[in-house]
Amino acid sequence: MTALKTASLAALMTGALAGTALAADTVKIGYQLPLTGETAQYGQDFRKAAEIALTEFNASGKPFKAEIVFEDSRSDAKEGTNIARKFVDDKAIVGVLGDFTSGVSMASAQVYKDAGMPQLSQTASHPDYTKISKYQFRNIATQAQEGPYNAKWMLSKGYKNIAVIAEQTDWGQSVVSGFTDGVKANGGTVVFSEFFNRGLKDYRSLISKLERAKPDAIYTGFFYEDGAQFLRQVQQLGIKTPVYSTSAAYSPKLIELAGEAAEGVHLTSNFLPTDPAPHIQHFVTEWKAASNGAVPGQFPAQAYDAVRIMLAAVEKAYPNPTREKVRDALAETKDFAGVTGKTSFSADREAEKELVKVEVKGGAFVPVAD
Repeated sequence: MTALKTASLAALMTGALAGTALAADTVKIGYQLPLTGETAQYGQDFRKAAEIALTEFNASGKPFKAEIVFEDSRSDAKEGTNIARKFVDDKAIVGVLGDFTSGVSMASAQVYKDAGMPQLSQTASHPDYTKISKYQFRNIATQAQEGPYNAKWMLSKGYKNIAVIAEQTDWGQSVVSGFTDGVKANGGTVVFSEFFNRGLKDYRSLISKLERAKPDAIYTGFFYEDGAQFLRQVQQLGIKTPVYSTSAAYSPKLIELAGEAAEGVHLTSNFLPTDPAPHIQHFVTEWKAASNGAVPGQFPAQAYDAVRIMLAAVEKAYPNPTREKVRDALAETKDFAGVTGKTSFSADREAEKELVKVEVKGGAFVPVAD
């Protein structure tokens, strides 16, 4: 064999081996989320949903494998920024998911902004989150969207004088401001407004204040644990005032913990596990298999879609998925068909999604037409 032929054969073999290596490439994304601490139940659900999405992606014959690096933020802003620095320093990580709360997501965002790292949160709904830089995206409606939407809904039912309460966090403050703006803009009146500490055990004093304001209805900003506690005590005190809430309360756990006290509660959501669409029922089936038969709530669905959106952006940026290319691919997301509906990102990286009106009826969440 001549030297030329030998060199050509070597080149071909090198190319073949390079192709094999390319097929076995691994692309990493980071996921910061609370795996311990007071909000660990949410982080554990996010991780489970992410692992379902990751397994599906890696089994789908893509030209590369994906890996998710999970880090526990404990819903602590300082820990979140430490994780952000760790992810930024890992040059193999091309995009980041999380965090859970708006406060931790926004604290971490300052690091990602400076480093040019794309960040997609499945749940950070504070209006200012995506204003931090062009690298912040979210896969959930903000309170600037949800508040006015729910205000119009309640006012259309004849509730003109409304009380609003929310947890004392950045997110809770955005709940109150977004809803209050919507009420005022549509001719209603907020007759009472107050914040409470997350994990409050006794709402009786707050409920008494609410009743003295004589509202037509109550709008609430809480997650299912606090929501269940509040609803049980409202029932115990014999209060019949209608209660509405944000999508943050949408979880089967709300009904499980509150029981009959949850009946009649109205809220919004992006996800209904009873939707017969095949892709939704596929996710529900996978979730049940990983959760001892439990039905998924909105937050696991948000995480599942967020991971899939990020992986789709990485795939679009492949074979050279730099952080900047992944960011640009995220920005180009249009009508991504997820279990939380179709998702597109606006020019300011807000998720354009449709909200579904839901009522607790007969011990289950059911969609309502009005």
